[in-house]
Amino acid sequence: MPSTRPRILYVTDLAYQARGRRYCDEDIHLASRLREEFDLALCHPRDAAALLDAFDAVVVRNSGPVQGYEDAYEAFRERAAERGTRVYNQLTGRADMVGKQYLLDLTAAGFPVIPTVDRAADLHRLPAADEYVVKPRRGADSAGLMIVPAARVTEALAGAADLLVQPRVDFAYEVSFYFVDHDYQYALHASHPDRRWQLEPYDATAADLDFARRFIEWNGVDHGIQRVDACRAPGGELLLVELEDLNPYLSLDALDEPARDAFVTALRAALRRLLAR
Repeated sequence: MPSTRPRILYVTDLAYQARGRRYCDEDIHLASRLREEFDLALCHPRDAAALLDAFDAVVVRNSGPVQGYEDAYEAFRERAAERGTRVYNQLTGRADMVGKQYLLDLTAAGFPVIPTVDRAADLHRLPAADEYVVKPRRGADSAGLMIVPAARVTEALAGAADLLVQPRVDFAYEVSFYFVDHDYQYALHASHPDRRWQLEPYDATAADLDFARRFIEWNGVDHGIQRVDACRAPGGELLLVELEDLNPYLSLDALDEPARDAFVTALRAALRRLLAR
């Protein structure tokens, strides 16, 4: 008898080498848990557009930076839109899914984000700092990121297109908040600023969650996993570093087994809701 279970295409790049993280281990574990309820096939992001017709939904997970397969990614988005494919994450994200423009938009709108500009003429809008972070507008996973002394920022921007500039913040620590659809799941923090991926569970306060939810609501992604990355600034406030809404690494290995199980339960429920639409 043919299977009546939903068929899910799980998009991942198991060979991608990420600094300080084991993408493949996370996806092998998560895929094995989803297989308990769904018929699942893994594919590389370059193959997704050609395969999606045979599945009821597509889950995009640790597929690596889009710069490595940009043409294939655009083909996938176009094909999914044409046939109305259910994609998780929903392909309407306004944050990292479409680059770093959102950092400029959120700065202009007065959100609690590390101040960001994209032109030398606007450097005066940033707080004074000894060093600045210069990064590509379409960057990911720290690719192309530079730390530049204040005296060289204008030079770094000269003749370059699609670069963003932020003051380098002397933060106490980074913290990430993880959401499935609009439901908060857990938080992790890097207590040492120089060890970004050495993460420990973090007990989020009500104020912390209010901060994170502002960005989840702003983004308007109804179905998907989102990670809100923030830093604790010298004044004690949280500032947004990144809103990852395409393929956020989940750091499931930093959770205990009950917390991992709770996340899987939430994700399965979210996929059932998506499939029922």
